Amino acid sequence: MTTTEILRRLVGFDTTSHRSNLGLIHWVADYLAGHGVDAQLLPAEDGRKANLLARIGPDVAGGMVFSGHSDVVPVDGQAWRSDPFVLAERDGRLHGRGSVDMKGFIAACLSAVPAWQRLPLRRPIHLAVSYDEEVGCLGAPQLVERLRQQAPALAIIGEPTQMRIGVRHRGFFGHRALFTGLAAHSGDPSLGACAVEPAAHLVTRLAGLRRRFASEGSPATLNVGRIDGGTAINIVPGRCEVLWECRPPDEATARRVRDAVRDALADLPAGVTFESQQVAAVPPLSAHGNDAAVAAAHRLGALRPETELPFGTEAGFFQQAGIPAVVCGPGAIAQAHQPDEWIASAQLEAADRFMQAAGVWALAGPASG
Repeated sequence: MTTTEILRRLVGFDTTSHRSNLGLIHWVADYLAGHGVDAQLLPAEDGRKANLLARIGPDVAGGMVFSGHSDVVPVDGQAWRSDPFVLAERDGRLHGRGSVDMKGFIAACLSAVPAWQRLPLRRPIHLAVSYDEEVGCLGAPQLVERLRQQAPALAIIGEPTQMRIGVRHRGFFGHRALFTGLAAHSGDPSLGACAVEPAAHLVTRLAGLRRRFASEGSPATLNVGRIDGGTAINIVPGRCEVLWECRPPDEATARRVRDAVRDALADLPAGVTFESQQVAAVPPLSAHGNDAAVAAAHRLGALRPETELPFGTEAGFFQQAGIPAVVCGPGAIAQAHQPDEWIASAQLEAADRFMQAAGVWALAGPASG
């Protein structure tokens, strides 16, 4: 099957993050089995979703990982010219939800499998397909942990970069802060414990830190996405929830955010308690220590100069596990999440050439670098 034919099949599965991805995962596993490749399915705890991991080539260390996610963002409220889950070709563009983010990359990997299988590879090529990347890379840690046991030399995450080499991006950490006080009639507020005021203090401290980051020229960002508290104007609010997120470029910046939160909560009013839950944790990708991955991606045809990415990926999980990682894939991120999402046919052709070169890399063996 050609890359476009495979992409047509992948787009046909509605893998919006709130749905199961098992239909797509089982189709990929069957496709691989048809070419003599065994796939491992790594299910989520509830069994509704699964990661997929496959290896083409020998069971040795030093291979290359191609990693992509199977889930897509919703189409609700978007005005599409055609069915989002039926691939439509118009003027050299292939339209469909997930076509660029990032089923086009997965299709290029799968299309290359028959050619890879015919080669006497000396290093393996690992295919990794995860679930729930769009809602916090929830499937990636399990997948990376399993891959770490196979000691690959590097990982290439195929998010859309127009085939340029992405070497760094910020992390993404989401938090749910819950303040609990005591509701009372506002005629005598001393009988209650207000949960809104300390929540507002936290929001103020976060906003101040965000402004400091901006004035310093830091790429770090902070955002308070939702505040929910109180019941009526004449009732002391007994509960308030704050949903907030930060995107730090490094651990030092993340520490500044943690310190600011700790200071904001240092003196809670009497009768108010605080609970915090991390609802998303995607580590940043650093350019340090990734020379081998950059060199390999360039050898496969990826474009320079290297770039910093404005979005997060699972690459940071690979890096944390000691696997050098870069981000490089077909298509433009500007088309992702949009109505009439599309990927250019020319970009898929570039991805096909990239995959052909990967076979040559794996054929050469470790001694050739």
